[in-house]
Amino acid sequence: MILTDNETKVDLLNNEAIATTIIKLLRDRPDQPVTIGVHGDWGAGKSSVLEMIEAGFDTEPKVLCLKFNGWRFQGFEDAKIALIEGIVTGLIEKRPALTRAGEAVKDVFRRIDWLKVAKKAGGLAFTAFTGIPTPDQITAIIGTLEGILADPATLATKDNVQSAIDDVKGLLKEKDGESANVPEEINAFRRAFDSLLEKAGVEQLVVLIDDLDRCLPDTAIETLEAVRLFVFTSRTAFVVAADEAMIEYAVRKHFPDLPDTTGPQTYARNYLEKLIQVPFRIPALGDTETRIYVTLLLIGAELGDDDPAFNALIGVARERLKRPWTSGALDSATVRATLGDKASRANNALALSDQIGPILASGTKGNPRQIKRFLNTLVLRQRTAEARGFGDDVKLPVLAKLMLAERFIPRLFDQIAAAAAAAPDGKCPDLAALEAAATAKEDDKPKAKPARSAGKDGDAAKAAPKLEAVITTESALLGEWLSSPAIRAWAAVPTMIGSDDLRPYLFVAKDRKDYFGAASVLGHLAAVVEQLFGGKFAVQGLEADLKRLAPPEAAQVFEAVRGRIVGADAFDTEPPGAAGLAVLIKAHPALQGALIDFLDALPRDRLGPWVCGGWEGVIKDAEAVQRFDRLLQTWGKDGGLMLKVAANGVLRTRQGAR
Repeated sequence: MILTDNETKVDLLNNEAIATTIIKLLRDRPDQPVTIGVHGDWGAGKSSVLEMIEAGFDTEPKVLCLKFNGWRFQGFEDAKIALIEGIVTGLIEKRPALTRAGEAVKDVFRRIDWLKVAKKAGGLAFTAFTGIPTPDQITAIIGTLEGILADPATLATKDNVQSAIDDVKGLLKEKDGESANVPEEINAFRRAFDSLLEKAGVEQLVVLIDDLDRCLPDTAIETLEAVRLFVFTSRTAFVVAADEAMIEYAVRKHFPDLPDTTGPQTYARNYLEKLIQVPFRIPALGDTETRIYVTLLLIGAELGDDDPAFNALIGVARERLKRPWTSGALDSATVRATLGDKASRANNALALSDQIGPILASGTKGNPRQIKRFLNTLVLRQRTAEARGFGDDVKLPVLAKLMLAERFIPRLFDQIAAAAAAAPDGKCPDLAALEAAATAKEDDKPKAKPARSAGKDGDAAKAAPKLEAVITTESALLGEWLSSPAIRAWAAVPTMIGSDDLRPYLFVAKDRKDYFGAASVLGHLAAVVEQLFGGKFAVQGLEADLKRLAPPEAAQVFEAVRGRIVGADAFDTEPPGAAGLAVLIKAHPALQGALIDFLDALPRDRLGPWVCGGWEGVIKDAEAVQRFDRLLQTWGKDGGLMLKVAANGVLRTRQGAR
């Protein structure tokens, strides 16, 4: 089951109401030109609305619908001309009777040729602000070309250039008493086009323009300017599907010199609003709508879009979508009653929809494309597990819940993954505690216990906590999770995964990150590494427990901490983990040489002054001290300004102390 991301005429979002409203608006005044905008975020369903509009006009012979995809014309020399010619050519192709109206067709194409003059003559850009070049401008260009003929070596052949000049001059000649100035040429094009519609028997031409928000700024603007040419042409309507924010961005990029007295954003918005007379915005899906959409997607993928039982279910869903604020999602009883003997094939879809629908609505902000992408990734990962031979270890609801965290709360996912990968049983105890707290009823929540004194004399616990205690008691990480409403909402998703071995799920998520590299080597030491990345005061208390590590274990921990510091690639200020390294080396002095190697390998041009101090009581061996002094001397000569000052200052202090 893979969900396609193409536009569709099967309405699972109840957007048919928008399409129906637009069709009625267009048919109310077919003789009047109008431009309608269908706006929405990328993936909101704009293309599907255009498909429904086109399908709605199929039975009306006097209405002609033409579709134009701006993205497909990306890279064409002139998207504006491409759209104009595409409209005229589409009209002629779909109305064969026009072949008998030869002169009318030729007249329209002569007008289009006139619009091409700027490109032929000198590559001028005619925009919404400058208009189409005047004949005087073009005549000047022709004069320039004629001057070039004095040096034919600059061109392919003299005959070719003369031919081009003759073509341009021919377009500028006055015919039948008409003047070739800009306003009259534009009006003449509109009259010729209107005559073409009349001869074709078209009462209304509806042009559907899609995917402008995928185009580069120049293509998007040229397409909109072609629409502008038709804005006052009777019987012609445009429906433009685009994300408003992307069009505003295109306006700012295409016209970088916009006056900024009121801000470019205002002018960009005005440009769009002057062109789009009637805007429609596709609303985001809410909780109930998302759950219904997910259910229909999954059942449709199982039964097929043409299945009669599935189409009956769509009808039931549409009734509920009319009033989603009072109706619930598609419950199992309704689905079974509607699907009949096919209901058993929908059980997984219903369960999955109930489990992930609410938080998926929040995470995707109700965006249909994001919902489809999530579901596709979910199914592909499950199939990957099956192909690798451990499909029985991967339960779809558990995988879905983890992926919700991966997609919408990535920091939480990384924290869970690191803990589960390091645990011998693949479980995350903090996760189980989080789920228990998030799903507990108010009366079941434990009351706060009074603080216990730590010591015979009742003094507060000043001694450093044991490493084992820090790891096994309620952690600061759990407190962080519980303080986040988004994380609590995720934890409350019905499927409880805190007691599950999460390693199979992390393995199928390796396309994002490999969580087993360090964990498989470090094992139980991964928790020690995490502790060494705590605050300075916290790590100071770990020295006694670190001394219990065997030398090979200490070396492993050192390499893990060093690798994470280097991987962060930020050395202008003291990086997390540096204080932990100092405490580790105080507990295991044999690592002093490894510390000097680490410091020497840091990039001097990006190294801050922190590296010069803080090693008192850490670097003690005579050989290590000498190596560190030489390193300070190197930093004092070759480092950045702040590093030089700090290194020389530390050297003077050390020499004075000796």
